Amino acid sequence: MRCEQAAIGVWVRGAAAACAAAALVALPSRAAAADAPAAPKPAVTVIKAARLIDGISDQVKTGMAVLVEGNRIKAVGAAATIAAQAPAGARVIDLGGSTLLPGLIDAHTHILLQGDVTPADYDEQLLKESIPYRAIRATAAARAALMHGFTTLRDLETEGAMYADVDVKTAIERGVVPGPRLFVATRALAPTGMYPLLGYSWELRMPEGVQIVDGAEAVRKAVREQVKYGTDWIKFYCDRKYHLGPDGRLRSWVDFSDEEMRALVEEAHRLGRKVAAHTIGWDGIDAALRAGVDTIEHGDGLTDDLIDRAVKQRVFWCPTIYVGAYVAEGRGGIWPRMVEMERVAFGKAVGKGMQIAFGTDAGGFPWSENEAKEFAYMVRYGMTPMAAIRSATSVAARLLDQADGLGAIAPGHLADLAAVAGDPLADVTELERVTFVMKDGLVWKGNGARPCG
Repeated sequence: MRCEQAAIGVWVRGAAAACAAAALVALPSRAAAADAPAAPKPAVTVIKAARLIDGISDQVKTGMAVLVEGNRIKAVGAAATIAAQAPAGARVIDLGGSTLLPGLIDAHTHILLQGDVTPADYDEQLLKESIPYRAIRATAAARAALMHGFTTLRDLETEGAMYADVDVKTAIERGVVPGPRLFVATRALAPTGMYPLLGYSWELRMPEGVQIVDGAEAVRKAVREQVKYGTDWIKFYCDRKYHLGPDGRLRSWVDFSDEEMRALVEEAHRLGRKVAAHTIGWDGIDAALRAGVDTIEHGDGLTDDLIDRAVKQRVFWCPTIYVGAYVAEGRGGIWPRMVEMERVAFGKAVGKGMQIAFGTDAGGFPWSENEAKEFAYMVRYGMTPMAAIRSATSVAARLLDQADGLGAIAPGHLADLAAVAGDPLADVTELERVTFVMKDGLVWKGNGARPCG
């Protein structure tokens, strides 16, 4: 017993001595912390332009300036007022006669795909390019999008490259590579036999362009897995086999059962993820709306009744017009007819007030193309230039649930800005010639741009 008491006494004395020593060591650390220099103040920049489109209002404002502090917009107002608010030494960027806009948002891209007019184009990439190589190419695609003024992308699946989009997103966020901020959908979902690669010998184990799932419980598990590995959105392929029905509608074969789709949407929403449905024909769109999806992708077969349901359910539509026109001739069959059907659907959707967000399916056409070509199609099909700009700013921000920080030039929003030399309301193709890009308060193109390549 005495030995135990003695041992305890030694332990207590030793512990007390250790605590005292730790306190003595800690005291200089606190003093050093108190004497440490204050964190540097965030950089302040004033940006002036002849015209300002804020992404929300119908009005173009003139004689305005934007005050950026760090990565946020601090104030927007008359140039003289902003100049008076700016601290001494603030950087001033004068864009002269340009039009300043919010950074653009493309709500449907594939940075890990480099064009797939034909099945052979698609298969070549999955069969002959490693995932690391495709990820390297994806960084070049991301940089191209940023240089075109797109500061945010919703990237809707990797086409067989597993979770490489999460890695590219992380690399951009950490400053390893330049690019837009990404909202990613990772692998996407489709049932057995309903997504490429198809048509190969049964003796061969071929790569899959999506995560294959069958049955409601497998669907739920796949949603959980994708969330575990970093997906922001859940995407699924709702239909295929597009054809003209006897009723004149663009019909399709639906991929999943209603039970599977309900399970998918329920599980995604339960885990805080929204759902994008690739669906082109009437039957697929009908099924997707029944399941409660958040966005319709492509949607060539939209009709009055489907548009009315989508409006009532507050579902967004990403028409991806340019990619349809780009691939139609190469794919042949019904694809050229689908271009005209989407034109009609688009005009009806605009008239009925459907929420239309800008999305291009870039990657379905090569990244050497400028995805801003979508704007001209939207205007040609019935949108005003200002509405088309809003589709790629405030409307797309609402789709992403990011309206408090993206899609507008407003105090408190992230400092994501783009500029063009002319007036995009007079000529919407000006948006294909972006001259200035700021993302997160850093200039990536134009006046004062940092090295980007």
